[in-house]
This record gives sequence, structure tokens and C-alpha cells, in this order.
Amino acid sequence: MAEAEAALSTDAEDLARRIIEQTGGEIRLALPLGLGKANGIVNALTRAACDDPAINLTILTALTLQRPEPHSDLEKRFLEPAQDRLFGRYQPLLYAEMIEKGTLPANIEVREFFFQAGQWLGNTYAQRHHISANYTHALACLLDFRPNVVAQLVARAADGRVSLSCNTDITVDLLKARREGRADFIFSVEINDNLPFMDGPAVVTAGEIDMVHEPRTSFDLFSVVRRPVSLKDLASGLHVSQLIVDGGTLQIGIGSIGDAIAQSLLLRHRRNGDYLPLISANPFSDAALESHHEPFEPGLYAVTEMLVGGILELFEGGVIRREVDGVAIHAGFFLECRDFYQKLRDMPAERRAKIAMMPVSFTNSLYAEEAEKRAARRDARFVNNAMIVTCLGAVVSDGVENGQVVSGVGGQFNFVEQATALHDGRSIITLNATRESDGKTVSNIRWDYPHETVPRHYRDIVVTEYGVADLRGKTDEACIAAMLSIADSRFQAGLLDQAKKAGKIRSDYEIADTDRAKTPERLQAWLGAARQDGLLPQFPFGTDFTETEQRLLPALAILKQASKSWPALARIFARGLSAPPDEAGLERLGLLQCSTWKERVMRYLVVGAMAQNADRPS
Repeated sequence: MAEAEAALSTDAEDLARRIIEQTGGEIRLALPLGLGKANGIVNALTRAACDDPAINLTILTALTLQRPEPHSDLEKRFLEPAQDRLFGRYQPLLYAEMIEKGTLPANIEVREFFFQAGQWLGNTYAQRHHISANYTHALACLLDFRPNVVAQLVARAADGRVSLSCNTDITVDLLKARREGRADFIFSVEINDNLPFMDGPAVVTAGEIDMVHEPRTSFDLFSVVRRPVSLKDLASGLHVSQLIVDGGTLQIGIGSIGDAIAQSLLLRHRRNGDYLPLISANPFSDAALESHHEPFEPGLYAVTEMLVGGILELFEGGVIRREVDGVAIHAGFFLECRDFYQKLRDMPAERRAKIAMMPVSFTNSLYAEEAEKRAARRDARFVNNAMIVTCLGAVVSDGVENGQVVSGVGGQFNFVEQATALHDGRSIITLNATRESDGKTVSNIRWDYPHETVPRHYRDIVVTEYGVADLRGKTDEACIAAMLSIADSRFQAGLLDQAKKAGKIRSDYEIADTDRAKTPERLQAWLGAARQDGLLPQFPFGTDFTETEQRLLPALAILKQASKSWPALARIFARGLSAPPDEAGLERLGLLQCSTWKERVMRYLVVGAMAQNADRPS
């Protein structure tokens, strides 16, 4: 039926009752990944199943979004006053709250193939019900699931047309499968006036909507908080920026390294006179496999599963402008901050039409129309972030050694494989060389690891703040040597010793002198002044954090990292006894005036952590 004939309701409970009647109470509900969930409809169905054990509700989805809950008094003091400002007044999903509390009834089951990063670590229900699948294989999982209801958040134009907006990723192909008789489900949509209307392939064909929920008030879209871009991230971004070929193809991911890459490419394009001296001053110079420094003339074309803020900034900044079939960006879904949504809403329609939302079967693979895709995706550079990379080039991005899932494979493997299949394509994996864990610095380059997201036979380019390792087609010995050259020097000797014990590198191999000074101090000497001068700001594309909160963020991160180490906490506390206090920061946390011993301890810990942060490289 056409949308005008679709069942329309302003009451989600009424629409849920209709769904229950049409399915007989046996509901297999498919929900889009991330932002596109019809929260009002989902919550109404969840409440109905909680009230009536005869209803069986099984949900298949991915990336259930939840506002972070504070787990300590200090986190509560920081987060609670700023929740709405940072994350929006997002309508919580009841099933997620019940999974968190362990109260999900037996007649409701939730399966996910991708988690909000770190959200479900340690949650036995979520971990048991995780589905491991590449993004391009999720459609097959859904078809095997045989959903009888699909519920999606949608945008509506003034002329009444409906757009899938943020989530064409799988829904476009699900609707196609229904038209072809390979699926049979009720397509139920919820109108949200805050969603940008995306035209083209995202527009739903007339007659495909069966039920419409139009709430009297649209809930705020989930806002992803921009994280500060560290000097580590910036160094990686500057390295990556030299690998991007003008006239080529780009994909980057979400997060601070993605922002750093976009920042570096904009610097290369708009302020080339400032960019070139930064590149020339790089103390970690190596035999780079490519070196592209010029501003962009034909510009880049973007094909990405996720339309991230960095991609949009590059589009607005004139870096992404090479068009394929009249479009500069093809993307599968988006999930970002409130400024991002506002930019899309405010963008002139003809300009926004240069961004085409597509299924991931198009963005993430070369299958179907392969010749056209190969021609369009020339000089492709697909950039994705990792948690760990081994010395032999295996990539760990989604899970840890005991089998717990941090996030999911998503589309990372799709783009690594696609880069391998394209004759001039390259996969670029980025990661910080080290991280803080339980108050200690540990290496993110390991000899081996019991979990892999991308196996070593797909190894290609790996980038840390200390340089670029080109691993494609290299022997194991050459691969190990390249990975050692971009590892933090505090860990190089131990890694080399493990390689020698395994017989994978010659016994007399020595790390070159030029590769032995990969340290945070040299990184600070390279980029610290540019940060102080404002050339490389921590938040290149803005932030919802106040200036005081920006100072508190790294200090709170230091305390969280040290929370399982009494010696580390003792050192921070001792530093806080003598360091000058940041009174605005203490007032923001309600610790300027302390009335209990617990508050006084927190006060000294915060002061110590802020002082410790001031001492270390940004």
C-alpha cells in the first residue's frame, strides 16, 4: 500500500498491538544498526512482551546505542550535569537497559552482530548472543533469521516522501528481497523530524511502508561525543595524509584518528605552506612507500560504509569533490555528533545530493557492477583503526584474548579485502603504538595474540605515530623488521627477542640506530609547538565540552587507567598534595569545598592527575 494507505498512529502502543495481531505474537524483529532504530516502536513491543509472556519477541540488530552510565562517584560528578548537552536527550531502548541490569525476560531475545565499543564487555547475556559476521554478510544473516517485522527511524520531506536517511546499509537490500519474494515482513517506520532527509537511493519506494508511527515529539538523535585528537593521532594522520593520491578514493573511520587524518588532509590542501614544514621536520623519517604533498586538484571520491564527520569536513573543505555518477560520496550509514546532523539538514538540497546513501553491498564490496566500481575506485586508500597489530601483520580490532567481543568485525575486513582486490588499492591500518593499562604503559604491537580480526595474509600498510610499515608482499622477516621500526622504542628489544626465539628473524639482526629513538619525547618535540601555536588543535572540528571539561578529560582518563593499580594511584595522590589546584576544574566536579575524607581524597587525585597530564606529551 502507498504511504497514504499505510496504518498511521501517533500512539506507539496502538501500533505495537497491530503488529502483535498480524504476527500472532511471534515477532522476529529486525532493526537497523546504530541511529536508525525506531525506538518508540521497539520500546512499545518490548513493554508488550514484558506484560504478556505469551508474546515471543526476538530482535536481531547491531550497535545498540546507550548513553554512558557513570561507574564511579567521580564519573557521576563529571557526566551527570552534561549528559543532555553531550549525548542529546536520546530515548533509551528498554531492551538494552534490561540486558544491562540482567532483567530481560525469557520471552525476549536480543542478538547483535556489532556492539557499541566496550559497552558489553563482561555482560554474559550480550556476549553469548553476539553474532560474528562481516558487514556484507549481515544481510544473509537477516534473511536466514526470516524477520516478520522491520522497524526503522526515517526522515520525511515537506512533500511527504520518506527517506531511510541514516541507514540505507541493509534496509535497501532487505526491501529488494521482499519485492523479489525472498523475504516477507511488515515494514514499520517511525518519523523523526531531526533526521536529515537524504534523497536518491535512500528514498523509500511508494507502497513499501506498511505502518507509520508519527510521535507528537521527535526524540533527540544520539550524539557521538568528539574525542580530543592527541599528538599520537596527529602524527599518524600526517603520515597517512602523504599516502593519499590526488584523484583517488578514500575511506576513513570514526574517532580521533579519523579526525586527525581529515585535519591533516585539510592542512595539506588549504595551508600547504604550513603543512610542508611539518612533514619535513618529521623525526621519524623512513623510506616512505609514497609521498604525496600537493594540494588536491581533481580531489578525492569517498566510498565508505560510515559517513563520518571527517569525511563531511573534507567534502565541505573541497578535498572530496571527484564525482562518480554525479556523486562525491557513497556511504552506507551515518552516526555522528549533533553538529554533523545539523550540517546535513542545513545543506542545500543540490549540495546534499552529492552524498548518496547506499547499501553496504555497494560500498563494502566489488560484487555486482564490478567493472564500474573498479574504474571509480582508483588509487583507493581504505583507512581503519585497530587495537593491536602483531609483528607478523595480523590485526586485532574487535575482541580480546579470552573471546570477549569489544565491538565487532563490521566492515573492516570488507575494506581490507577490497583493497587487496583492487590493483592500485591499499589498506591502511592505524593504531597508537602504546596505551595505558592498569597504570602501566603497554605496547599495541605484540609478537602474537590469540584473537585476530584480519589475518596476517592480508597484511598491507600499518601506521603508528612513529611511521609507516609497508608489509604487502614482504617476507615474514622483512615484515617483523618493518613493524619493529614503528614500535615504541621501550618495547622494541623485547619484541625482537621474541622474534629471534621463534626463528623468524636472523639471530644477528639489530634495529637500526635511526629506528631506536621512537619515543613520546621526540613526538612532542616534533608537534608540540604546532599545537601550542593553534595549528594542530585538540578539537579541529569543534566540541561540546567546555574549556574546563577539556582540561578535566585527560586527567579523568589517567585516573581511570590507574584505578586498578594502587601504586599508580598513590603516586598521583602524592603529586596532588603539592600541585597547584585548578579551581575551575574542582568546582565543575563539586570538589572545590570538601566536607568528607572521600571528597578530599578525590580532590587530591584530580589535582595530581591534572598535574601529571600537564607534564606529559599531549
